[in-house]
Amino acid sequence: MATERVTFTGHSGIKLAARLDLPDGPHLGTALFAHCFTCSKDIPAARRIAGRLAGMGIAVLRFDFTGLGHSEGEFENTSFSSNVSDLVAASNYLKERDMAPGMLIGHSLGGAAVLRAADSLPSVKAVVTLGAPFDPGHVTHNFADALPKIQAEGTAEVNLGGRPFRIGRAFVEDVAAENLAPAIAGLKRALLVMHAPRDTIVGVENATQIFTAARHPKSFVTLDNADHLITNSADAEYAAEVIAAWAGRYMDLRPPAPPIGAPEGVVRVAEADPEGFLQDVNAGPLHHTVADEPLAYGGTNKGMSPYGYLAAGLGACTSMIIRMYARRKEWPLEHVSVDVTHDKVHAQDAGNGANTKIDTFQRKIHLTGNLTDDQRQRLLEIADKCPVHKTLESSSEIETSLATA
Repeated sequence: MATERVTFTGHSGIKLAARLDLPDGPHLGTALFAHCFTCSKDIPAARRIAGRLAGMGIAVLRFDFTGLGHSEGEFENTSFSSNVSDLVAASNYLKERDMAPGMLIGHSLGGAAVLRAADSLPSVKAVVTLGAPFDPGHVTHNFADALPKIQAEGTAEVNLGGRPFRIGRAFVEDVAAENLAPAIAGLKRALLVMHAPRDTIVGVENATQIFTAARHPKSFVTLDNADHLITNSADAEYAAEVIAAWAGRYMDLRPPAPPIGAPEGVVRVAEADPEGFLQDVNAGPLHHTVADEPLAYGGTNKGMSPYGYLAAGLGACTSMIIRMYARRKEWPLEHVSVDVTHDKVHAQDAGNGANTKIDTFQRKIHLTGNLTDDQRQRLLEIADKCPVHKTLESSSEIETSLATA
C-alpha cells in the first residue's frame, strides 16, 4: 500500500493535512474517512481501516479537521457545521483528482458529520458510521463541567483523553442545534451502521436510533467487544472487511481492463502485515481474499496458506470440469465435491525411483446422483483432463523480474 501525504484547502481557506492510502493493485473506488471528535487522521482505527480497504482496492482519504492534528486553524473556532464543510472540501479535492468518493466513513462525531454531508455529495453511493451519535449534541457530555464557563466566557479549556483543547461557544451552540433525523430519513444512499454494544462513550442506543430513522437499503453490524475508539487491531480489520464486502453492492467499483494476454486479469499479492505473513490477494475484477500461514509457522491464520490455494485451484478446476461434462452428457449428477490434500513425499515412494522429494496432491471425488458405474468411471477419467491438473502435472516455466519504480 502506498500512502501520499497531501494538503487541500478547507472551508475557511486554510490548509488541511491528509493522507491518501492507495491500493497496490487496481483502484476500484474511493472512500473518504472522517475521524472522531478531537481525534486525528492517524488514530489507529482510521489507519488500520484505511489500510485494509486499500488492500482490497479502495483508496481512502483521511484528513485532520480544522485545528486538529497537522491541519492549520484554531479548533476553538470550529463547529459541527464547519466539520461538514471540511468534508465537502475534501470531496472536492478528490473530485479534482478524478477520484470522487463513492463512500463516506465516519467514526463517532465524524459519523454524524458524514450523515449530514452526504446529501451535498452526488458521487457518494454508500455511507458507513462507526460508533456515531444520533444527536451530535451528545458530544458535549465529554466536557459537561465546562459548559457554564463556555457559555459565560465564550471559550474554555477542557481536558479530553489527557490532552487540552479549547472549546468555543459557537461549537456548543451549533452542535446542540443539530437535528440529524431529517438528514438520515432523506439520505437516499445505502447506509451501514456499525456499533459496539459495550461502547461506554456513545451508547449502542444511538445506533438503533440512526438505523430506525433511515430508509432502506440499510444494514446494522455489531462490533461485539470493541471499545469506542476501536483500538484493537482485530476489530478494525473486521470492520474494514465488512465495509469492503458491503460496499461492493452499492459503489460503482470499476476495475481497469485486463492486460493483453491475461484475460482473467493480474493477480496482485501485497503484504498486509509486515510483522507476520498476512497477504492481500486481488485476483482480477472485484475478487479479494487473504493468504496467511498457520500460527505454528509465525502467521496469524487469517487465510489459507499458499499451498492451500494451490490445492483449492486443483479442487475447483476438477469439480468444474466434471460438472461441465455431466451437464453436456445430461447425466443425473446431483452434486460433486472434491477433497484435496497436499504433501511432499519421496519420489521413489511415488514410483519413479528418484531419491528426492516431490509434491503429491491427493484428490478424493464425491459424486452424488443416480449414476451408473460406467458413468462414475468416466467422470473419474475426466477429472484428469482438468487444466490445472495438467499444469501441475507438467513442468511450468516461471519468469521473474523486478518491477521498475
